[in-house]
Amino acid sequence: MMTRPLPGFFFPLAAILLTAAFLVPILALVANVSPGEVLAAFAQPAARDALRVSIAASTAATAVAALLGVPAGYWLARAPRRVSAPVLFVLALPLAFPPVASGILILSALRATPVPDTLAGVAAAEFFVSGSFVALASAAAFAAADPLREDAARTLGISEWRIFQSVALPAAAGNVAAGIAFAWLRAIGEYGATSIVAYHPTALPVALYVALSASGVRAALALSYGFVLLAIAVLALQWFFRRRVVV
Repeated sequence: MMTRPLPGFFFPLAAILLTAAFLVPILALVANVSPGEVLAAFAQPAARDALRVSIAASTAATAVAALLGVPAGYWLARAPRRVSAPVLFVLALPLAFPPVASGILILSALRATPVPDTLAGVAAAEFFVSGSFVALASAAAFAAADPLREDAARTLGISEWRIFQSVALPAAAGNVAAGIAFAWLRAIGEYGATSIVAYHPTALPVALYVALSASGVRAALALSYGFVLLAIAVLALQWFFRRRVVV
């Protein structure tokens, strides 16, 4: 087996500096906030309610994004470029909008409905800012998969739906799961759009801002610790399943 040569000194240095830039603030948070403070913060009824709202809304938003985004990504990976390119452009637009602008757009579209200031409003705001992750990641995953297995299945007369279920999706499952995980993390951490569309019921990012405004950085740090733990848990779970499904 041929051994790849290691890159020069600059490349690992760049990786170390980049990793440190993101890791240092997290380590500072862990060093400055005790587990007892985190438990005390989330023992407060307002924090528990905000956590429940965020988990329920982000899970609903991500479920809808997965239900639509995975089959859409499969189609986009196989559609002619003149068709897929405009669709991918539209799907990428919400990722480029400032969160507050996203909230204003959603509120404008839904203000005549009962959705604002409800749990559904929280989910709608989170879906708008995060749902595209699933479709874009799925499109990239299906496009990178080996098409020979699908072509072989077609020669056997297997339906396109069965090919999607039994051949394409298992081959792309690792990267599709990563897209779903990142969409959920993006959804649960969304503040700007959520605070405009549905300030109540209070989601966890809104509760974090309220804690910062009312009680200062120390109180907000404890709630931020919760976000770090959630992110670690979801990414670890995604990594575990990706290792299980990627050959």
